[in-house]
Amino acid sequence: MKKAAVPSILVAVVLLAVAVIAEAQQPKKVPKIGYLTGASPSFEAHRIEGFRQGLRDLSYIEGENILVEYRYAEGNLDRIPGLVGELVQLKVDVLVSGNFQAIRTAKQASKTIPIVMVTTVDPVATGLVDSLARPGGNITGLTKLTRELSGKRLELLKEAVPGMTRVGVLGDADEENAAIGFKEYEAAAPALKITLQTLGVRGPNPDFEGVFQAAAKGRVSGLITIRGAVVNPHTKRIADLAIKNRLPSMSEGSDYVEAGALASYSANEAESYRRAAVYMDKILKGAKPAGLPVEQPTKFELVINLKTAKQIGVSIPQSMLYRADKVIK
Repeated sequence: MKKAAVPSILVAVVLLAVAVIAEAQQPKKVPKIGYLTGASPSFEAHRIEGFRQGLRDLSYIEGENILVEYRYAEGNLDRIPGLVGELVQLKVDVLVSGNFQAIRTAKQASKTIPIVMVTTVDPVATGLVDSLARPGGNITGLTKLTRELSGKRLELLKEAVPGMTRVGVLGDADEENAAIGFKEYEAAAPALKITLQTLGVRGPNPDFEGVFQAAAKGRVSGLITIRGAVVNPHTKRIADLAIKNRLPSMSEGSDYVEAGALASYSANEAESYRRAAVYMDKILKGAKPAGLPVEQPTKFELVINLKTAKQIGVSIPQSMLYRADKVIK
C-alpha cells in the first residue's frame, strides 16, 4: 500500500510544478490608467509631469508596467462626455482627472471604475463624495481647497493695491465650477469693502477683448481669474490684456503668474498630481476608493510677478514680498 502511494505523490508534485511554471509564463496584466483633462497638452504639462514623477517614485514605468491613456478636451466642454465614454469603453483600471465636469460625468457613467480626483471645488458640497473621511462610492483623491481660498486671494489683492474697491471676476460662463467660484468671492467681498463684477466668457473662442472692455466700462480696478477649461488655455492672452489695461490680476494657480499675471495663491499643482499617483497605486493594490480619505493640502504658495508689477505701476508692499514663496523678477 505504501509503495503504491509513491507514484501518486510524484504525480502531484509534477502537476504542481507544471502549474507554477505555466503561471510564471503567463504575461502579467499591465494596469491601464485614464488621465482626463479639460485643458490642452501644453497647458496640462506641469500637472502631467507631477503625475509622472509620482509614478516614477512608485517604480511605475509608462509602457512597461503601466499604461496611461491621455485625453484632452482642449477647452471644449462639449467633448468631455465623449472622452469619458472612450475611457469607460477601454475599461481603464483607474481614472484620474482634475476637471469637475469630467469627474462628475465619469461618476454618472460608471459606478465601478475608481476615480482619483484633484478638484478645486468642495467635493462634499458638490456631491462628489459623502465626506472627506469616508468618501463612499468610487471617488477619492485630493481637494486643493481652491474655493476655500477665495477670500484670502481677495485680501491679498487688496493688500497689493490698498485703494481697490471694484474687482472683475473672469471665468467660464457655462461652467458650474466658475459659478461656484464667483459665489465664494462674492461672500468674501463685503468684509473687504469690494464690489464684484462678473466677466463671463464662452468657448470655444472666448471673447476676452469684449470682457476687458466691459471691465473698463465698469471701472474695474483689479481682476481675479477662476480656473476653468475655457480660460485655462489662454493664460498668456489674459495676462497680456490685464497688463495692457493696467489691471492687477490675482489667479488660482502659479501657471498664470508665469504667463504674466500679478500674483497667485494656491496649493502646488505638480505636488497635488504627484499625490494623485499615490492614490492610484493604493487602488491598484486593492484599496477601495470608498474608504480612502480625501486629502487636503497643508501648504499654500504665494507667487508674485514683480516684472508685471513694474509694468502696471503697482508697488508691492515689502511685507508681502517677504511672505512670497516665489518672486518672478
